[in-house]
Amino acid sequence: MHGDYVSVEGVSRRYPGHVVFRDLHFGVRRGEFVCLVGHSGCGKTTVLNILAGLDAPDGGGVIVDGQEITGPSLDRAVIFQSHALMPWLTAQGNVAFALSCRHRGWPRARVREAARAALEKVGLGGAADRKPSQLSGGMKQRVGIARALALDPKMLLMDEPFSALDALTRGALQDEVARLVAEANQTAFMITHDVDEAILLADRILLMTNGPDARVAEVVVNTLPKPRTRAALHKLPGYHPLRDHVMDFLLTRSRTLAGAPAPGWDAKAPPEVRPAAGAPPLGAAAE
Repeated sequence: MHGDYVSVEGVSRRYPGHVVFRDLHFGVRRGEFVCLVGHSGCGKTTVLNILAGLDAPDGGGVIVDGQEITGPSLDRAVIFQSHALMPWLTAQGNVAFALSCRHRGWPRARVREAARAALEKVGLGGAADRKPSQLSGGMKQRVGIARALALDPKMLLMDEPFSALDALTRGALQDEVARLVAEANQTAFMITHDVDEAILLADRILLMTNGPDARVAEVVVNTLPKPRTRAALHKLPGYHPLRDHVMDFLLTRSRTLAGAPAPGWDAKAPPEVRPAAGAPPLGAAAE
């Protein structure tokens, strides 16, 4: 899409006898945080893997900063659901390993210094010499976040990185990611089931219909003021209508748009909600 830093153009993924999704079109602007929301089975993780270069589409393509994705790259850092740390390395060692791959000409002292600085940013300076087995679940994910951001990637990709954490730790890390991404003006793409997480973090929310044969049906622009925190999110003007709209999509319209619409269905979308490219107009039945 013209003017987008990341452009997903007509991407489809199929298996024999099964279409996961087809003809996805959306863009991500430089410095923008976009969340993709949908039910299990709609292909969210597959979309993220295609953006990461870990999977290939059956049709269409993805352009990042003017270059088509043909495979994995350190320009696109991924934070997975699990921490994905190497257990034999310390927290600093895990971050340093990634940095040494990114900056092969750096001396070891510079790599170690940059790794420790990255851990300081996520509040783990005092745990730099601990191995993953000595860290809590939330601390392990902080190391993963530090490792990804230390690479200064063109795009940060997140696959529900807080889903396995307890509510208090999850909320704290969501606030931390919001702050770090904003400070770095980082371009970010996250998939999530958590509506409040999407509203907290995203500049735009992509709503995906149920699978199989899923598609992005709506693009919701998040106009809630920044900075946002999890504790104060529900007090922001406009929060409840926005959340109600996304929940209504997930509970009702994600099914009706995937097949025949419910009788008499009429979407009452606020002005900042628009159909995704290739989707039927809001309030109209899918053909």
